[in-house]
Amino acid sequence: MPSGNPSGPWRARGRLLYIDCIGGVAGDMLLGALLDAGADVDAVRRGLEGLGVDGLELETEPAVRHGIAATRAIVRGADEQPHRHWSSIRAQIDAAGLPERARVVAQEAFRRLAHAEGRIHGIDPEQVHFHEVGAVDAIGEVCGVALALDDLRIERVVCSPLPAGRGFVNAAHGRLPLPAPATLTLLEGAPVYGVEIELELVTPTGAALVAAVAEEYGPIPRMTLAATGYGAGTRDLEAVPNVVRAIVGVEARRAAPVSLIEANLDDLLPELAPDAAAACFAAGALDVWTVPVQMKRGRPGFVMSALARPEDEHAVAEAMLRETSTLGVRVAHYDRIELDRESHTVEVEGEPIRIKVGRLGGKIVNLAPEHADCERAARILGEPVKTVWARALAAAHEVPA
Repeated sequence: MPSGNPSGPWRARGRLLYIDCIGGVAGDMLLGALLDAGADVDAVRRGLEGLGVDGLELETEPAVRHGIAATRAIVRGADEQPHRHWSSIRAQIDAAGLPERARVVAQEAFRRLAHAEGRIHGIDPEQVHFHEVGAVDAIGEVCGVALALDDLRIERVVCSPLPAGRGFVNAAHGRLPLPAPATLTLLEGAPVYGVEIELELVTPTGAALVAAVAEEYGPIPRMTLAATGYGAGTRDLEAVPNVVRAIVGVEARRAAPVSLIEANLDDLLPELAPDAAAACFAAGALDVWTVPVQMKRGRPGFVMSALARPEDEHAVAEAMLRETSTLGVRVAHYDRIELDRESHTVEVEGEPIRIKVGRLGGKIVNLAPEHADCERAARILGEPVKTVWARALAAAHEVPA
């Protein structure tokens, strides 16, 4: 995963947004694309009212870029606005009564802006005065995008590579080269490519929003398409359509990479196999098993296999080398498709039994009592394990899905 915000509020698998930066990305373009894709403009307006920004209004109008019908989002405010810095904007957002996920996204975008501006100008982020990016339109765009994401129930965001124009732009600190220094700081770790267009294609506000919500960058993920929307920029460029495209869908189940670590064993005492398996589990193995095989010269033996996440591959391999008689292990890499997992606890005559729950597309398809809990409860209750297991499963079916 090349950067982005892997621990952000949109991480969960499900409803997906792909930000296709055809003509770059700015705050107003992304907001227009989300509204065009079906976000409720009235819900966004109601959310913006709580910010307490004098005269803040959101308007939309149709636009056409290279024959593509799009939506322009226009944020306006009163002409006289106070100078703002990060702490004042942070307080405004916290006091606005935004939905929690929208509040987190808006705060994260401005936090990234503050740190980028502070780094560029060599000052403490708390002391950054938001000239262009702190103006009323940027506050409305950042919070508007956060509200639109919440209204669309977006759970994960992926962004395309971003185009970088050339030239210069006039800013409060002087004449800056493009891409703007703050924009480049915000996009560190993201894939960018240069184009021969002498305009600002990615603004600091647009870069901060992408950095705040995008979990990864790359091509369009596998999904069932639900909606698309186009957000238009102010200019109508000759080289490319000046739009951002919002592609919304339900994400196809992603395969998780796993490593298979194996060793052929014909001279290991069978009594030691459980100890080797336990060592592999302790090192992070997801599963460990043995299969009998016939070795060279007709000798009986077995294959020990362990499944592990890529980050645990080396530790599991070392455990197998250390605890068995093998001189080497082989490693193969596979993809594994998994159910979404969770657990809850039920009681059998007052004894707690953990229940493993497997979901597919949000629907429960597997319920399994934890066997170790059933064994413990059976000893205490003086019941057969199979009886406790059956009663725990019956209790699990009574828990609301």
